Amino acid sequence: MQEEIINKVANSALEVFDLEDYYPNGIRTQLDISQWLYEGFLLKEKDFREALKNQDWSQYENHYVAINCSTDAIIPAWATILVTVYLAPFAKKVVTGTLEDLNTALYQEILQTIDYSIYQDKSVILKGCSKKPVPESAYVIAIQKLQHYAKSIMYGEACSAVPLFKKGK
Repeated sequence: MQEEIINKVANSALEVFDLEDYYPNGIRTQLDISQWLYEGFLLKEKDFREALKNQDWSQYENHYVAINCSTDAIIPAWATILVTVYLAPFAKKVVTGTLEDLNTALYQEILQTIDYSIYQDKSVILKGCSKKPVPESAYVIAIQKLQHYAKSIMYGEACSAVPLFKKGK
């Protein structure tokens, strides 16, 4: 007679906090300012403004957009702000930096809205593996929030979790 296999992890009191559950769906776009610079390096204000005016901004409808410059050009602050003026009516969100910076900004907003009190005095696993690009900074934000409530916090998967925090008595 074969013994029944019992899933001890599923039957445990562990709560899983999966940042992937909070990942905002939507298209993420990296927008490179250097495309509007003379030879990718020099900002000629008149030409820059004209290029922005002639750009089809509707292509960024409902996108999350990260604005950066891929060259070593020195860009005045107003240039990025002006690009944002054109993007704002179409994009869901605009940030300066990389796509990771964009995901960080999105998670910063989302993680501020969660009610962490549901984890009061519970053992929590901060799920580590994800199929979506969850930035490391999101884990840093989440652990700070969870620490106020959780009895203990581990990182990873239930079968191989790394202990991170245990509330003192």
